[in-house]
Amino acid sequence: MAYELFYWPNIQGRGEFVRLALEQAGAPYVDVAREDGGMETLLALLDDPGAAHPPFAPPILRDGERLIAQTAAILLHLGPRLQLAPADEAGRLWVHQIQLTIADLVAEAHDTHHPIDVELYYDDQKPEAARRAAGFRNGRIPKFLGWLESILARNPEDSGWLVGAELTYADLSAFQIVEGLNYAFPIAAKRVLAKTPLLASLAEEVRALPNIAAYLASPRRIPFNQEGIFRRYPELDERR
Repeated sequence: MAYELFYWPNIQGRGEFVRLALEQAGAPYVDVAREDGGMETLLALLDDPGAAHPPFAPPILRDGERLIAQTAAILLHLGPRLQLAPADEAGRLWVHQIQLTIADLVAEAHDTHHPIDVELYYDDQKPEAARRAAGFRNGRIPKFLGWLESILARNPEDSGWLVGAELTYADLSAFQIVEGLNYAFPIAAKRVLAKTPLLASLAEEVRALPNIAAYLASPRRIPFNQEGIFRRYPELDERR
């Protein structure tokens, strides 16, 4: 039975972290909202008054009778099933911890262009966005990517992956972070990645994985755009 992924059809967003795991594993799945009538199905799921455990927002995964929301929770569930998480509990929790920290980075990246109110347009908060983006570029990107670099350096397996000797969903998510930062903050990202060579190498290794390479070249991969989490506003990046 195919997994069902419920996420907005025109952006990568948080749903992309789940898509990457499913694609790398070659798991059958349906990206529901991108199907005919799928958006109505997604909205009906969110508005279902009879849901015992109503999800707050997408992404949502349906696995048989299980309905799971929140990116990190979905990946915690999928990891062992897709062979993208360690077999031992300590390893699985470590991968989950990394994923939760990546979720913090994602939220901060979003807040660079919507620092005051998510209901306001970017143009309504540009001065505040410029201040928020400066702090993100100069302090937070180096801190987050430096942390990932330190994990790679301390991995006793010296595998080039974040946890143990094998690829996990945390590696796929780290790749997505690098991709997103390169799109939204190409100048700042280049500066930081030059100081985090292990992370830069990991991103290239993920990009070259056959299933991921095929996905990136396919129409299933939604391009980055100005509606998603990572948005390119040149004025928010460093100046050359």
